[in-house]
Amino acid sequence: MQLSAEISLYPLAAEYRAIIGEFVERLAQYDELTVNTNTMSTQIFGEYRTLMTILTDELERVYQQVPSQVLVCKFINRDLNPHG
Repeated sequence: MQLSAEISLYPLAAEYRAIIGEFVERLAQYDELTVNTNTMSTQIFGEYRTLMTILTDELERVYQQVPSQVLVCKFINRDLNPHG
């Protein structure tokens, strides 16, 4: 099953831009995912279990770096990739 996710990460830290940038860059390194960014959110497309596993692992990494954060997510069980 394909999954489309739209996420917005808000680290409660002074250096929030670098934290967000590193997080998105790591997600984009996975060949199994398609990652699109804009000024308000990041959209991720891929196979459900693969996407969720990668997202879980990368979020844990960020949470270990900066414990206080807000993550806003929207998921739909369809491939809504505009470039796919």
